[in-house]
Amino acid sequence: MKNMKRFILLPLLCCLALGMSAQTAKEEIFENIHRSAANHYAYPEPHFTMTAPPKGYKPFYLSHYARHGSRYRVNPDDYTKPLVILREAKKDGVLTKLGKKTLYIVDSLVRMAEGRYGDLTPLGARQHRGIAQRMYNNFPEVFQGNTEVDARSTVVIRCILSMAAECLQLQSENPKLQIKNDASYHDMYYMNGKDDYFRKQRQRDEVLAVKEAFRKKHLHPERLMKSLFNSEEYVKWKVDAGKLMGYLFELAVILQNNDTDLELYSLFTKEECYDLWRIGNVEWYIDYGPSPLTHGEMPYVEANLLENILNTADTCIVKKENSATLRFGHETCVLPLACLLELGDCAYQTTDMNRLDEVWRNYRIFPKACNIQFVFYRKKANDDILVKVLLNEQEMKLPVESNLAPYYHWKDVETYYRNKLAAFRK
Repeated sequence: MKNMKRFILLPLLCCLALGMSAQTAKEEIFENIHRSAANHYAYPEPHFTMTAPPKGYKPFYLSHYARHGSRYRVNPDDYTKPLVILREAKKDGVLTKLGKKTLYIVDSLVRMAEGRYGDLTPLGARQHRGIAQRMYNNFPEVFQGNTEVDARSTVVIRCILSMAAECLQLQSENPKLQIKNDASYHDMYYMNGKDDYFRKQRQRDEVLAVKEAFRKKHLHPERLMKSLFNSEEYVKWKVDAGKLMGYLFELAVILQNNDTDLELYSLFTKEECYDLWRIGNVEWYIDYGPSPLTHGEMPYVEANLLENILNTADTCIVKKENSATLRFGHETCVLPLACLLELGDCAYQTTDMNRLDEVWRNYRIFPKACNIQFVFYRKKANDDILVKVLLNEQEMKLPVESNLAPYYHWKDVETYYRNKLAAFRK
């Protein structure tokens, strides 16, 4: 009975997936305005059911890369710059009643965030405990007995604490687990690698021009300014309306990552939230996704990470013991990795930024605590290893033929990705 609850017939799963895809991005955001937060979208509770593996196959190895959980904003300016603008406006007597209320909230946020810039929030830790709990429940065979768990983090504190939360939850489920934690610059070349080539691609004039043109087309701060200030002349001469709108929106979206009743979403219409999200969606697509504008190359910033995943899997497959490899890092790694792996629609390419969100929607890929899981299966007296890949705990379609999807033959998957990396590196 317990297994029956874990599995669902594939046709029903397909129906559910199609139903999700049938909604436009605007409809999805209007349904849940928090999706407009993009990379600040708090990890949504997954309700996906796993497809039963082929008869006789059991999971024995799990490999993942996860982003840290919910956090405060990293840059102090994100909090203080709108505060300075609103304080000066109050001193000059040009704030409306709503403007004064907004000033009070922003001031509260500044005090709440002081000294915690970039820190993991309690919600962020809970997200990773939940992910660990579901991994244990979904793949208990992997974590039985004294299974070795190799957990590694980038050297950033919020990532280390995310790792700690996930590992502590696993340990509480099975105290016999042999968990090794590490965070070292030794691993940064694949855990959070940087490359000047990709940075220069993002900064080319033609790339910046496309992003700026789209921003100007979809940024409309006029209504918001009228609601905050009682003087249009003051706004005209003393306020960068577009920047202030951006500051306030960025504070609005980050609040879902804190345990607080404070909110700023009510400052914006749903249409404005959708437009502001679209601006960010285009920027993330061009900077880290498979955009033709950057020659479809940006996902290869995670070539070293993918190679590490492949190599580590090969090493663990030859072992007789079950094991797990857990990596903890950032959205700027998960997003390009998902695109490099061509998970679902992540590798979608278009030059029409006005139609990008018909298919490619960043909040589906990299909310806080986003994660990619490779789950490996084997069968007694059979050398054919199967693998399935989960994005945010949802089974994904891979760019490889399989008569067992969402399960794929590892030899086919590995060959495809190694050939892909080799072709890029020529």
